[in-house]
Amino acid sequence: MSDLMAARWQMGTSLGFHIIFAALGIGLPLMMVIAEGLYLRTGNLAWLALARRWSKAFAILFAVGAVSGTILSFELGLLWPGFMEYAGGIIGMPFSMEGFAFFIEAIFLGIYLYGWDKLSPRAHWLAGIPVAISGALSGIFVVAANAWMNSPAGFDIVDGEVVNVDPIAAMFNDAWFQQALHMTLAAYTATAFGLAGVYAFGYLRGRRDAYHTSALKLVVTFGLVLAIAQAISGDISAKWVAENQPVKFAAMEGLFETDTSVGLTIGGWPDPEARETRWGIEVPGMLSFLAGDSFDAEVMGLNDVPMSEQPDPRPVHLGFQVMVGLGTAMILASLWIVVTAWRHKRFEPSTWQLRTLVALAPAGFIAIEAGWIVTEVGRQPWIIYEIMRTEEAVTAVPGQFAAFGGFTLLYLLLAIILAWLLIRLGKTPPPIDESHPYESRNAPESEGQHAVG
Repeated sequence: MSDLMAARWQMGTSLGFHIIFAALGIGLPLMMVIAEGLYLRTGNLAWLALARRWSKAFAILFAVGAVSGTILSFELGLLWPGFMEYAGGIIGMPFSMEGFAFFIEAIFLGIYLYGWDKLSPRAHWLAGIPVAISGALSGIFVVAANAWMNSPAGFDIVDGEVVNVDPIAAMFNDAWFQQALHMTLAAYTATAFGLAGVYAFGYLRGRRDAYHTSALKLVVTFGLVLAIAQAISGDISAKWVAENQPVKFAAMEGLFETDTSVGLTIGGWPDPEARETRWGIEVPGMLSFLAGDSFDAEVMGLNDVPMSEQPDPRPVHLGFQVMVGLGTAMILASLWIVVTAWRHKRFEPSTWQLRTLVALAPAGFIAIEAGWIVTEVGRQPWIIYEIMRTEEAVTAVPGQFAAFGGFTLLYLLLAIILAWLLIRLGKTPPPIDESHPYESRNAPESEGQHAVG
């Protein structure tokens, strides 16, 4: 393995590990705040129990995510010094803003975790809102930096030197909105379906109490809305890629020949040597319509660019198919359950519906990983699109394969510790019957309190 490939694998492994925590860091605080808000409105202790349980899980995830995120920040400088030397002064602002968002999130998370018996119910709930907002903003700022790599802006190049830097224009580049929207919705969707799988598993084991029922109702309904919104944002992103990164778009679809009235390929496997995609199912004219809002629109193929300037279409096409396929499955599954509940006038998922939710628990996170493969591998060979090649940015220090192995072992250790902690948390009884000052002293009186208990 070359040092370039070792550095790419190390960065990809680090990002693939950390992005799970980033997604949960965006999605779980929102669910936590919604659950506590529903408790304040209804007095139903099930919502309070969910908020307390999710806050404990988030505290564990936040700690591990902080470690993996710190490693990533160091790797940017250690593995890609050429990139940081060139781009550091241009995209420093979103990274700085992400740091501020992280500190705000950490401060209010501490207040939230330790304020259960020290704050009034409303003040405690309000303390959780900055956690949810700053978690989302952290992701948005990091994605803005990545979007700049896809759509460089906010500077001029004079005699090979970067001049006239505009950090605001760099941060709010042409790609930032569609990427930030798509990633934020993906994080919320993945969190909702991950939680749905957990509580559906509890349902299958006979835990059909108010605690599990409340959780399932919330995350399945929320998941349906989010999955549909995610599909819409995906269409926006695909149109942007078709217009601004046609080579990536061709790799996503496994398209080699430029043509009009191009069909959408479902499945299939691109063959770079034969310059064709085999075994796919084609929907006539649909790719042209999705790319250019016309069934006769022209779509550029990979054969129109030199081999040295195009990515390997195989992982890009596979990642795109996995992302779209899982997104579609999540929409259909949640729609199936919501429509069934609406028709029967009660929420009582069948065994097969619950099994489907359990099977789809990791779907959102797998889709996120696949989407980032599309984004990053699809941009190759450029680390800064059409400005700097990846091979120009990598460190000259040899032995990157050893570092890759060491960091991989570290991530494996962190994953084992995290799994052990979450399993222990999951085995503890829901905090619905615990005596707690928040409940006994400050909770609003309502019939829901007695019905749930």
